[in-house]
Amino acid sequence: MSAISLPLDESTIRQLGRVGVLLGGQSAEREISLQSGAAVTAALKEIGLDPIVIDVGDNAIADIQAAKLDRAFIALHGPGGEDGRIQAVLEYLQIPYTGSDVQSSALAMDKLRSKHLWRGMGLSTPDYATLHRDSD
Repeated sequence: MSAISLPLDESTIRQLGRVGVLLGGQSAEREISLQSGAAVTAALKEIGLDPIVIDVGDNAIADIQAAKLDRAFIALHGPGGEDGRIQAVLEYLQIPYTGSDVQSSALAMDKLRSKHLWRGMGLSTPDYATLHRDSD
């Protein structure tokens, strides 16, 4: 891998193409996602990119398609952003993205299945209890 000098040169900027920052969303973690997305956007601008900011809402697929992204930086938090759903959309649209793939994201959001997987692989993990709405 070759070193990248900052700010990016024109050739690298052209190679990266249109970079979208997906932020906001509709989860309870919207506010922190807006903050994360703003920080990512500022950092991308600092290195010479001109990111397209997309506040992911009800029209996420149409908004992403309309932006004609070449790649996406996922700054979403919580359900819809970290659970594999936006990753699946991006894979369907053939847009490379940051972070884990669909299956890894979905598994990481399901803490019980993650525990089962880790235990099944013999990995050390603390004991746990599964709680439900009617749990005492």
